[in-house]
Amino acid sequence: KHKSKNIAIAVGVSFSIVTFLILAVGVLWYRRRHLMFSDRQEEGLISLGNLRSFTFRELQLATDNFSSKNILGCGGFGNVYKGKLGNGTLVAVKRLKDVTGSAGESQFRTELEMISLAVHRNLLRLEGYCATSNERLLVYPHMANGSVASRLRDYDAAKPALDWNTRKRIAIGAARGLLYLHEQCDPKIIHRDVKAANVLLDDDYEAVVGDFGLAKLLDHADSHVTTAVRGTVGHIAPEYLSTGQSSEKTDVFGFGILLIELITGMRALEFGKSINQKGAMLEWVKKIQREKRVEELVDRELGISYDRIEVGEMLQVALLCTQYLPAHRPKMSEVVRMLEGDGLAEKWAASHSILLTTDHHLPTMSFNHHKRPTRTLSSSSKKHDENGSSNDRSSSCMLGGMAMADDDYDDDDDEHSLDSYAMELSGPR
Repeated sequence: KHKSKNIAIAVGVSFSIVTFLILAVGVLWYRRRHLMFSDRQEEGLISLGNLRSFTFRELQLATDNFSSKNILGCGGFGNVYKGKLGNGTLVAVKRLKDVTGSAGESQFRTELEMISLAVHRNLLRLEGYCATSNERLLVYPHMANGSVASRLRDYDAAKPALDWNTRKRIAIGAARGLLYLHEQCDPKIIHRDVKAANVLLDDDYEAVVGDFGLAKLLDHADSHVTTAVRGTVGHIAPEYLSTGQSSEKTDVFGFGILLIELITGMRALEFGKSINQKGAMLEWVKKIQREKRVEELVDRELGISYDRIEVGEMLQVALLCTQYLPAHRPKMSEVVRMLEGDGLAEKWAASHSILLTTDHHLPTMSFNHHKRPTRTLSSSSKKHDENGSSNDRSSSCMLGGMAMADDDYDDDDDEHSLDSYAMELSGPR
């Protein structure tokens, strides 16, 4: 009897050990299979020619396992991380969240499709991507000079302020990128979130339009596309906010706001921080322009190193781009020509009555009281002549290498609601 008991105990222990070993082997097998599956690229993605397909492990290593210290910015669809590939190349890795939902998958495929179609020196190129069963990642060049928004508004003693000639070049470069999307792509592409935070600067400070996450394809036979309203407060065209209909002219409106930001160095909504001036940014700018007090708008960082005539001309282009009715706004091809000095006078004269139909009694407000420390401009900056005007009118657009910086990817959205600001910023009805 005692012997039988010992046998039973031995059998029980042996069975337990065998069961444990089987479970352990099963867990190890499952984990290995899961990792292998997770590192396998999804099939059926859009064909992107020579675009590199990264493994998830490669991007884990590049970003130090997506360390928080490597976060470049945060967006509605996920975070962007600074990474360093095995060969030493710096990259920016956008890791989409909610990839199991339709929104994350749609974002991923949209950016892949848009960037595969849009190849231009003033548009951000995609280095590669990673798609697994539960991960979607996009890999971009790292932009060392950051975004236009960061360079206009974030003080950095190690980086000089953007001089006027550079701002002109940025405007023309961004305009050419949008022109390509609107008129040279087939099907044409509407960006739908044109803003300073989405215009990056390469090593030579040339403009590179990025962030195609909200972009939509539009057949040349179509005039607009209707979608749920998404974008950045202060940059949303009135018709897009009120009806959900976007077109190329939606981008033109956003570009006009970008031009005003290049002139003033301010965010669109900073114009509306005064309680008496809430939401009246465009009306205030029109009033300043009409009263020929344009110098009050100019970014204090420029000092006197700008061409007053050129500032006035850029402001006119901005006001043409931000007219209330889409049909009254110019095409991007016209915008490029006007920024290059061709046809602005005629276009301005034709639209003058539309632009200046209202005369609100707005409070006097100076735009020269930024909260940033004053910076000393580089000695290479062009100074005014005796009439306050520089002779340098170069507007060439050449592109150098690309890179992404530590502050390129933050959403530039304000905490205020769309309804409370965007329609007010759009001007009179």
